Amino acid sequence: MDEIKRIGRKLIHKGHVVDFYEDTIQLPDGKCAQWDFLSHVGAAAVLPVLGDGRIVMVRQYRNAFECETIEIPAGSLDYAGEPTLDAAKRELAEETGYTAESFELLVSVYTAVAYCNETIDIYVAKGLTAGQQRLDADEYVSVAAYEVDELVRMIRAGEIRDAKTVAAVMAYKCIIHDA
Repeated sequence: MDEIKRIGRKLIHKGHVVDFYEDTIQLPDGKCAQWDFLSHVGAAAVLPVLGDGRIVMVRQYRNAFECETIEIPAGSLDYAGEPTLDAAKRELAEETGYTAESFELLVSVYTAVAYCNETIDIYVAKGLTAGQQRLDADEYVSVAAYEVDELVRMIRAGEIRDAKTVAAVMAYKCIIHDA
């Protein structure tokens, strides 16, 4: 046997955002191992660019790290198969109050390849129009705009560590901003 394959999957806990499974994996030597797996419906995120080139970011509390983070607007899909562009538009409006004239797919990322299947499609939004935030009942989000180079400095200084945000800002700087 030269391959690794899943031979079993057992639901351990059904959560609000992820479902936790224990997978039985057959290894190349024929032995079996138990691996954790988190199933996620997927997500979308958006890097909103103001007319002056600044990027709109959100600050919110993140329970896993017990602190506030600076991030691009993002959220889970409402259902499996929901178009990520629809989710990106919704999250932009809900978290920031902005709508956009145009959206362009920037990059798609796997968030935690060792144990989770979450994929986030990240869009660049331009032609922004300000509006009113429409936050979920459990969301407390503030909004601020930053220069691209300021965000890069914050990433390098460890002030921004959220993976989707790091990927989005650096991809935008390399692919679009400095092009």
